[in-house]
Amino acid sequence: MGGKVYWYADLLLNASVNTLHCAFKSPLGAARQLARGWLLLGVIALIGAGLLAILLVLSRTPGIQDVFPLRDFFRAALIVHVDLSVLIWFVAFGGVFWSLAGNQRFVALGWSGLWLTALGTALLVVSPFFPDTEPLLNNYIPVLQQPVFFVGLVIVGAGFGLTLLRALLTLWPAESATASENALRFGVFMAAIAGSLALSGFVIAWLTQPLYDGQALYEAVFWGGGHTLQFQHALLMVVAWFWLATELGAPPRISPRMTLALFALASLPLFAMPVIYTYWPVGTAQHAAYFARLMEFGHPLMLPLIMVAAGTLPRVWLMKSPAKSALIASFGLFAAGGVLAYLIHGVNVVIPAHYHGSIVGVTLAFMGLSYILLPRLGFGEVSDRMARWQPYVYGGGQLMHILGLAWSGGYGVQRKVAGAEQVLTSLPQKVGMAMMGLGGLIAIIGGVMFVIVCLRAMTRRAPGQI
Repeated sequence: MGGKVYWYADLLLNASVNTLHCAFKSPLGAARQLARGWLLLGVIALIGAGLLAILLVLSRTPGIQDVFPLRDFFRAALIVHVDLSVLIWFVAFGGVFWSLAGNQRFVALGWSGLWLTALGTALLVVSPFFPDTEPLLNNYIPVLQQPVFFVGLVIVGAGFGLTLLRALLTLWPAESATASENALRFGVFMAAIAGSLALSGFVIAWLTQPLYDGQALYEAVFWGGGHTLQFQHALLMVVAWFWLATELGAPPRISPRMTLALFALASLPLFAMPVIYTYWPVGTAQHAAYFARLMEFGHPLMLPLIMVAAGTLPRVWLMKSPAKSALIASFGLFAAGGVLAYLIHGVNVVIPAHYHGSIVGVTLAFMGLSYILLPRLGFGEVSDRMARWQPYVYGGGQLMHILGLAWSGGYGVQRKVAGAEQVLTSLPQKVGMAMMGLGGLIAIIGGVMFVIVCLRAMTRRAPGQI
């Protein structure tokens, strides 16, 4: 064991960061096919989420909200939209990372995870059309209190579990890899640890069954694991930033040894998660409070990695590339979401403004990486002009969206309501929510552009592919 540790440290000390992205540059064989499947599932999930987003934006836009009787539909559509655009899309892209960064072993396990996740996703999508659907807008994984939805959610969880198991079994340092490859692989591995802890938290919370019912029950069940899952998304986003910058010829100016150390630092808060579950039962005030503090004081440990990524931006600023557009837009939205987190006071739409900024920052990083991966996974080249503008359209619309929400939240507009329930009585409230609606519609256009670029590439193969 000691020899392995010294060998690993030696690799870290003697390699160049210019090969940082090589671990994922040329995926081959079974791992590539598995990554293709995960990317396709992610794009399909975004298509479904985008269709629902149109109705969501209309249901909250002044003037339009009174024309369309969408209030009752809003809650069910919001639940499926969130689960597709956050849960399924992020799980799918996690599958892309873990497939490419791992080795060729346990492929059957990986395919089982993919197919189970796809089946569960299909059930989630059709569940609102079954009778007796009761929407519950709890945080992180909102649910429809309906059997088909829960069956789909359990199947998705099983698929996610198998995918994480394969990741943990295949993401060990490779003797044939460089130190930079293994340093970046370590970040992907710690994201798998975060996902595994989150999934175990969901299971433990459900088995302990807090003495609640309805929305309060699922708020408690998904609270701890949902907070933990955000570390997975953030770690993979930073990996994507490093990868995009390296593709642009502006790799982070940091040694592999320091890269690994900073990923380790950013992952430290994860080890508080089992402690919280052990000492403060699910559903208690202490359990909820300590996970809130974990987010408040844990995520800032990622700041050194974020600053390293920020150092690449001046070197790519004048480039014309989809990767550059995605990197800048992603960083900007994630930073805006982080700033808004410190402006939250009370329960209002500043809260969704914060997490929309953070979530969209992650999504834009994954979108940019999709443009790089499509031809390398055997699909065609992306349409450069549309792909280059898409992150700005999507990111710009989302920025307007969250600024409108933040402005309205400052004037007391409540979250998780639509239509007349918003009680927009003052001009500033109406202006803010109108800004939110316009930004949301622009973001939808950007989302459609992403889907078009991906579908065009997926319907033709890269040169030399059969």
